[in-house]
Amino acid sequence: MALAEKLASYALSTKYSDLGGATVAQLKLRVVDALGCALGAYRERPVVIARRVAETESARGEATILGTETKTSEELATFVNGLMIRYFDFNDTYLSKEPAHPSDNLSACLAVAEKEGASGKEFLTAAATAYEIQCRLCDAADIRHRGWDHVNYGLVSTALAASKLMGLDAKRAAQAVNIALSGHIAMRQVRAGELSMWKGASFANAARNGVFAARLAAEGMTGPAPVFEGEMGFFKQVSGPFRLSPEGFGRKGRGFRVNDTYIKYWPAEYHAQTAIWAALEVRKRIKGPGDVETVLVETHEAGYNILGKDREKWHPTTKETADHSLPFMVGMALLKGTIENASYSEENIASKETLSFLRRVTVKEDPDLTALYPSKGMGSRVTLKLKDGRMVSAENLVPKGHPLNPMSRADVEAKFIRLCQRQLGARTSREALKALWQLDAVGSVRGVPGLLRVR
Repeated sequence: MALAEKLASYALSTKYSDLGGATVAQLKLRVVDALGCALGAYRERPVVIARRVAETESARGEATILGTETKTSEELATFVNGLMIRYFDFNDTYLSKEPAHPSDNLSACLAVAEKEGASGKEFLTAAATAYEIQCRLCDAADIRHRGWDHVNYGLVSTALAASKLMGLDAKRAAQAVNIALSGHIAMRQVRAGELSMWKGASFANAARNGVFAARLAAEGMTGPAPVFEGEMGFFKQVSGPFRLSPEGFGRKGRGFRVNDTYIKYWPAEYHAQTAIWAALEVRKRIKGPGDVETVLVETHEAGYNILGKDREKWHPTTKETADHSLPFMVGMALLKGTIENASYSEENIASKETLSFLRRVTVKEDPDLTALYPSKGMGSRVTLKLKDGRMVSAENLVPKGHPLNPMSRADVEAKFIRLCQRQLGARTSREALKALWQLDAVGSVRGVPGLLRVR
């Protein structure tokens, strides 16, 4: 049996009863977290652009653009809502051979579930399945070092989550994978050098393609097979060969990968979380940033190559580059004492004070920290050389939000309210939060977008 067929069989066989109470609780935490991130980004320029495009296709829409009453096609709702979830780089993460942001799958799950009138339990089961498939693919093979973006695995997970919600059989679900994966491979250039608005849209586009592939497969469209193992398939062209058996995936009595994903405390690429904590700790030991002569940031291989290798990281000109720049994020933490969405404002990015301070920052890989990554932490160390000659250093191995140091429900609630209240007001944000915790009890998710309408 081809891998696409095995994954399809797994996806369609997973039941809500397989999840268990602990997994459902963790999944709802991530839904709340992702929707908070989405509403927080409601007025950001790339979101406004995408929403404007989607609104032109709203005549017969059956899926809601978050924050609005507008219904558009399920593919365009998937794209806009996915961009909203991702834009602030504040949604969850999974680190393995390939990194990922699994809550990116939720826009596809919500759009298709709304169109299909799926229950809360059906939505959550599809979401857990998408998390499982994407994360297991990330466990199987590293594709970023081969020049490909991690969102390619999302083509598979969203196609199968959509297939599950649409009620496809295993044969047609496998064809959805064949269609999605063969025609929409994304390049890693989206995260190299100076980053563009498309950084936040790359998975949203993959999810849009995954949903469209499932809808085509539902009508009988077939795709190239075997898409993984074929002569010119994914193994040959993208990932290299790997083994993956759904027999070991999450199931009743076995843990699901959603429980192993990381929620972000700071709005920053996840590999920077420990560096931010270390910078804030070392800041407490100095009088002020004016005392600093040089800053050394030591991190693991992924942190260096993703956030500290490119020269553009020392002179970012876009928000997307700044939130993927260790020099910028550590510099802002030292200068301002926090990292927030406003840290990436045009004013801060262009500030002479900021750019001058960045020239004092050096980033290096520490092989000892690389050896710990990712199962034993994702450590960073920040060392300041002060103008009086003293050296001050702090290290953080496991940031808040990591499964070894998890954020509590109260932490996630506070993050949700903070992100949403500007758009919804504090009272409506609290009411929406209360309703979202009851997601597993609703007979249809069609009422969920209305909880988050910006008035």
